[in-house]
Formats: sequence, structure tokens, C-alpha cells
Amino acid sequence: MRQLTIGIDGYNLAMPRGTGIATYGLNLARTLQSGGHQTVGVFGLHVGKAPSLRETLFFDRVGQAQTGRIVFGGRWQRRGHMIWATLNSRLKAQAIDVPLTNRVDKEAFAEKLPHFDRLTSTTGLFPLAQRHFTMTGRFLSLQMENPPEIMHWTYPVPVRVAGARNIYTIHDLVPLRLPYTTLTNKPGFAKLLRQCAIEADHLCTVSEFSRQDIIDQCDIAPAEITNTYQNSFIPCEILEESFEDSTRKIEGIFGLKPRGFFLFFGAVEPKKNLGRLIEAYLGLQDQPPLVLVGARAWMSEGELSLLPENDPRIIRLDYLNRNTLLRLMRSARAVLFPSIFEGFGLPVLEAMQLGTPVLTSDRSSLPEVAGDSALLIDPYSTASIAKGIQRLNSDDRLREELSRKGPDQAEKFGYSAYLKKLEHMYHHVISSTAASR
Repeated sequence: MRQLTIGIDGYNLAMPRGTGIATYGLNLARTLQSGGHQTVGVFGLHVGKAPSLRETLFFDRVGQAQTGRIVFGGRWQRRGHMIWATLNSRLKAQAIDVPLTNRVDKEAFAEKLPHFDRLTSTTGLFPLAQRHFTMTGRFLSLQMENPPEIMHWTYPVPVRVAGARNIYTIHDLVPLRLPYTTLTNKPGFAKLLRQCAIEADHLCTVSEFSRQDIIDQCDIAPAEITNTYQNSFIPCEILEESFEDSTRKIEGIFGLKPRGFFLFFGAVEPKKNLGRLIEAYLGLQDQPPLVLVGARAWMSEGELSLLPENDPRIIRLDYLNRNTLLRLMRSARAVLFPSIFEGFGLPVLEAMQLGTPVLTSDRSSLPEVAGDSALLIDPYSTASIAKGIQRLNSDDRLREELSRKGPDQAEKFGYSAYLKKLEHMYHHVISSTAASR
């Protein structure tokens, strides 16, 4: 297919620590670049007026950005700027190009930031757009010299790039389906989704479950939304490393024996169901240690209320770099991911890619991703979770079967399949829509 120029937003990529949506953006960019397409990063960082310093300021601030406020200027300056912006329903923002040279050493960002072919940034873009939308009900128009053919927003943010076809990924409807698990403003989220359906040239999502859910709940025509699924790049360093080398490193760092521990990783938030997992695990006897990797997110106190202090059976880690996490995943006896609700469930895919057995939920998109290559449990039943853990610990044949079947199931969501779906969606949108006004 014809090579395209595709914009990808940095709304989540600029956060200090990666999120699932940041990983989605990273994998999206890498997949498109592997297919020969050009990518443009669209960020909301202050990079100053001097062109010679823009690259320096960008890499100084990426990873420190707060999406909810402008990251420069005094309190009154920010407030005055926002009041002016929100009162102007015809407000337009201007993207500034950030030069990409060899002046800044970028290797430190290799794991979390795509190697964009072009970078642009607009000071305070996302909080500016959000306040503009709150006050006017309209999406902010972002002006850009030589805009990309496609602007693929990885999250429903109230911005459009003028002159591009704007596609928005809606991962799931968690704030509406499980309102008690998030701090999201529900009326605001619902309003944003309604306007997104109007403003978008097309909508994208990551599973058939999510696609049907969005169609049903948001009254969107089936032709207006495409499920592309998603994938996960495993670095060559990990793929080419032997199981023995990976496990030797993990044992050296953490003292954990190969296949001698269970692993959970993900944000500590209610929908991940960590509270029931801990309760189920603690009710069992003679189980391998449980390793929990994930920073506290919103409403995490209840999820950790049963977590004992100084209990050698449970090891808690806030954050690991990606390669260490992948090695830990490969070394685990099984990955335990009994989430209540997921738009896709990337941890399930990643564990299967590495041949690690998986326990996961029988709800939302998770059975769709896992197929018959994971052990499914009822996430609302502590007894079901406990029974699943016990089976995975005691049944060698089951673990061997899941380890064998996992990579084949994961290949259904591999690079080639993902790229093909993305390209088909983009070319369909180009052929069936006029570029934005």
C-alpha cells in the first residue's frame, strides 16, 4: 500500500511513567514505521521561542509533563491564558516544529518514546483543549504546516488537526460501565464521546468487545468505527536472549527462582481486581511467592487493604523498566491478571508472547484476546481465582499446554496482522472522507 504520513499524539507518552495508552502509542508508531510509513509526534510541551533550544527543551520536559495544567508561567499567567482561551469559541492553536538533530542524546528515551520522523509541540495543548471544550462544547483546531494525511489520536482528546483526517481511538467505556472504579467526570466523559463521534473522520478501537460496546452505548453506526486490535513489540534484546539468561538475571536481581513465583503487573486501581487476587492468594497454603509490580493509581487503598506488611510471600515493586519487567514475566510460573474489565488486556498478550502461562478473567475483551490459551476465572469470585491459582501451581501439564499454545494465540495480534488492519482503516478513511476543514 502507499506510504502515508501519520500523526500520533503525545498526550500519554509525555507522562513521567508509562500508561497502557502510552504503550499503545509507542507500539502504534513502531508498527507504522516498520511498514515504511512516516510518523509525526504531536505534543503539548513548552519548547520556547528559540529554534536552537526547542529540541533541548522538549527532551528536558518530556516525562515531566502534567496533562492537567500548563507546565510554565506563573499562576496568574496560566489562569489569564486559560480564561481567554475558553471564551474564544474560534480559538486555533499553532503547532511548532521541534528539530531532530544529534545535539541531544536520546538513547535514554528508547524504551518509552518512538523515534518520530517529525516532532511538533504546542504549549499546554491538552489542558487548553480540555478547557476550551468544557466552555464551548467544541474541539480545538490545531494548525500545522504540512499536516499529516492522518492524525491518529490515541485517546479521545478534544483536538483536531486542520487539514488532516482525524481518527480517535476509544479503548473502552470503563467510566460508564464501571463508574465506581474511576475518578473520571462521567457527564464530561459522555459529552466528549458524543462530540468525538461528530468531529471524528473515523473512530478506532482495540477489540470486538469494545467495538460492539461503543456502538451499543454511544449510538454509533457500525461503519464509523473499526477494530484494529493492537500488538506489543518485544525488544530484540529480549527475544534473542535465552530463557536461562533471562532467569539468571532475574534471580540475581530479586533472588527469584525460575518458574518459582506468580506475577501480577499493572496499575493498582479497582478494575484490575488486585484486592480479590491478594485475598485469594493469602487463603492458599504452600504457594510460590506473589510478585506485584505496579504503582498506586486512583482509589488504590481498598485494593491493598489486605496486603500484609513484611510477609515474605508477597513482594511489591512500584516500577520496573520494560526489559526487566519482560524478563520477570518470562521467568514467572504464571502471570495472574484477573481484571474486571479491559478494552484489550495487553498483559495477557505479552505473557503469551513470552510463553508464560496466564490466568485471566472471563469478562469483557479478555476471553477474546486469550482464546483457549489461558486459564479463565470469574473475577468477582475469590474462590474461582484461588482455584485457578491452585491449578496453575499444581498441574504441570496445564502449564506446559498454556506455554505451548500462548505464542500461537499471540501471533494473531502480531505486527503483520496489526499493520494490515491499520493500513486498511487509513486508506478507507482517506478514500471516503474529505480532509478536515
